Amino acid sequence: MQIGPYSLPNNLFVAPMAGVTDRPFRMLCKRLGAGYAVSEMVTSRRDLWNSLKTSRRANHEGEAAPISVQIAGTDAAMMAEAARYNIERGAQIIDINMGCPAKKVCTKWAGSALMQDEPLALEIISAVVQACAPSGVPVTLKMRTGWCQAEKNALSIALAAQEAGIAMLTIHGRTREQGYGGNAEYDTIAAVKAALRIPVVANGDIDTPQKAAEVLKHTGADAIMIGRAAQGRPWIFREIAHYLATGETLPAPTVGEASSWLIEHLHDHYGLYGELTGMRSARKHIGWAVRGLPGGEDFRQRMNLLESSAEQVRALSSWFAELGQEHERLPTTAAVITTNIAANDEQLEQQA
Repeated sequence: MQIGPYSLPNNLFVAPMAGVTDRPFRMLCKRLGAGYAVSEMVTSRRDLWNSLKTSRRANHEGEAAPISVQIAGTDAAMMAEAARYNIERGAQIIDINMGCPAKKVCTKWAGSALMQDEPLALEIISAVVQACAPSGVPVTLKMRTGWCQAEKNALSIALAAQEAGIAMLTIHGRTREQGYGGNAEYDTIAAVKAALRIPVVANGDIDTPQKAAEVLKHTGADAIMIGRAAQGRPWIFREIAHYLATGETLPAPTVGEASSWLIEHLHDHYGLYGELTGMRSARKHIGWAVRGLPGGEDFRQRMNLLESSAEQVRALSSWFAELGQEHERLPTTAAVITTNIAANDEQLEQQA
């Protein structure tokens, strides 16, 4: 799999999710089998670039190449400037957000709302591509199938984006109107893939190794992108990689492995955000990891009352140790995975 000059180790990608795919989470997913990860979206508003939130999102210390940063906005000149700003701070690939369905993004006509205004969308794409050209930085685009069921214009935008110089295209198989509801459809992605020369990535409802194989076959896509299914289950990438390579299902990780990965991730998380913010924002990652496991919901409620990172780590270590006395491997089921994904939808809408 190739994006511009960058050769990727595989075709399993981590989707950009605001409030989720920060540097510690991206690094964890890459360690557990993802070949590529895109950052949380960075605003194109210059007045917010010095904010703590944006500075954290632009922090790529220790992250393996290629470093991909997603930018969002509605003004072509500002988006071009945002691309240059992030390139100066280490971005090696720039991704344009035309897929976020969150209301607070779309009400400003950013994200997937841009699909309602094709001339503006293409103006932004062209401006960003031109801004990145002197540095040789590839530009990618993430979008949806359209604004609503009656207006699925992914193909027309995709063809125009390819001509404008986009290096890779990711399509979430839902319209903006759907948000994260209903089921993703893959016929639109297949049609776009058949019409384009550049790599196409399929996204939406890929939550098992078997589903990953089905989507790749149905769409002909060059890669798949996973978002919600990786929350609390970042090892899904190694599971999919193993299945695609062998046709066999990899056993669930041991309780000890899951505990070690999560605690290592938490320490990295606290290091980026600091004690107070890190402790509070870590709650969601811990909640995703334990939700659906035996006793997980009770533990999550108790954990949310803890007031320090050290308490969180101690409590989590003890909880996993007790779980390990009853189970060698995580007792994760398809029902648990579905519950986890459904529970995360509203939070993604709020955080974007």
